[in-house]
Amino acid sequence: MSKHNVKKVVLAYSGGLDTSVILKWLEENYGCEIVTFTADIGQGEELEPARAKAKLLGIKEIFIDDLREEFVRDFVFPMFRANAIYEGEYLLGTSIARPLIAKRLIEIAKMTGADAISHGATGKGNDQVRFELGAYALAPDIRVIAPWREWDLTSRETLLAYAKKHQIPIEYQSGTKSPYSMDANLLHISYEGGVLEDPWTPAEEGMWRWTVSPEAAPDQATILDLEFEHGDCVAIDGRRLTPAALLGQLNGIGGANGIGRLDLVENRYVGMKSRGCYETPGGTLLLKAHRAIESITLDREVAHLKDELMPRYASLVYNGYWWSPERVMIQEMIDHSQARVNGTVRLKLYKGGVSVVGRKSERDSMFDTQLATFEDDAGSYNQADAGGFIRLNALRMRVAAKRG
Repeated sequence: MSKHNVKKVVLAYSGGLDTSVILKWLEENYGCEIVTFTADIGQGEELEPARAKAKLLGIKEIFIDDLREEFVRDFVFPMFRANAIYEGEYLLGTSIARPLIAKRLIEIAKMTGADAISHGATGKGNDQVRFELGAYALAPDIRVIAPWREWDLTSRETLLAYAKKHQIPIEYQSGTKSPYSMDANLLHISYEGGVLEDPWTPAEEGMWRWTVSPEAAPDQATILDLEFEHGDCVAIDGRRLTPAALLGQLNGIGGANGIGRLDLVENRYVGMKSRGCYETPGGTLLLKAHRAIESITLDREVAHLKDELMPRYASLVYNGYWWSPERVMIQEMIDHSQARVNGTVRLKLYKGGVSVVGRKSERDSMFDTQLATFEDDAGSYNQADAGGFIRLNALRMRVAAKRG
């Protein structure tokens, strides 16, 4: 499809320098009508300026959607049922937001009759893959325009020059701009670029936005009870909350206790290593508590099978395959396993650390005190049976040993 065949584009629009330039560049190079879409997924920024700026640039169809509850309920919570962690550490805060944005881009394209979508992800990052895989999965014939893979505006200076030439208003806030590339939503905030591009250079303390340093956290431990139903956290200290409100409150509690900082070198899907720093205080608490409630409610082999599937699931999310048939299939298995993951977990938060100090489930616990006790078990378990069990399991090793 040539540029002249594009009639209307839905642009994922933040109102910042990059997407404001993209808006004008699309008009100039594709001669098409532009629809802007701005998602509120809990990034903590005022979004109405994006509407005002889009209007100033002549946009007639402007969508600013509050997706916070959908984000946590339909994306974050299902992922946490899987205990998903990428490369042993990363809680996938950026990754899990992209399929929702792709979904809404396609929905708006269908509503407005657009034949293309556009985004501001660069040609070096993972987000271009995530946005576009999601879009093609939901609308196979959609056209995707990725300006960073087409234009010659390769630096902030060239973007600013283009904005000046085309009279695109840019807010200059001398001395306040972060030196980092940042992404935030209700699950996390990420930092890349600047001094972080040297993996030996430690992150500056002033970089962190959500968490105090562990050293500056309160000297008194915080005790927290998290209640789960069907694998999802539904209440904090007995108070039921919506998914978005619950995660927001956990972010505040965890951040005040110095919990959730991560400094990571990760393997991008496009082939390079990158260093990023992340704050995920609420997610760190949720993961710890979810594994704890599963420890007393899940069958051993079900729990182990989930752990085997988890790295594959996490890679699917990280690489942009949320809408793939294999992720959907794994999710159905995981969700089935959560039917009886109900109960309460007590956490202790102290100076950057979180530990489980209690877990209970009135109806669904598989923990049997009579079986587990080291005291007199009154015949509930015949210890002599263990001898035959061990000999049968040792049989193949004994045969191998005799063979020499």
